Amino acid sequence: MTGSDEDPRVVELRAAVARLRRELAAHPAEFPDRGIAEEELAALDAMARGGCPEVPRLRRSLLLVAGAIGSMSALGGALGQVRGAVELFGAGRD
Repeated sequence: MTGSDEDPRVVELRAAVARLRRELAAHPAEFPDRGIAEEELAALDAMARGGCPEVPRLRRSLLLVAGAIGSMSALGGALGQVRGAVELFGAGRD
């Protein structure tokens, strides 16, 4: 993104959330908390689009997504990418 003023952490978060949303949408299995995962991914996307997300809210949404997806290994890589993107915002900003 040459010439962009956008925070690279936000760019990473948006990309990671988009990937997980795509993979979740394509996942054929229905599970009880799918709606929760989809809602929290939408919330993460909205926070990222806002430009400067609040770290506690990012973490809360990440925990809800992780809990909703559970141990579905097919989504583990994309979920790990979202977790890594949230961690880019660091602990010191709470």
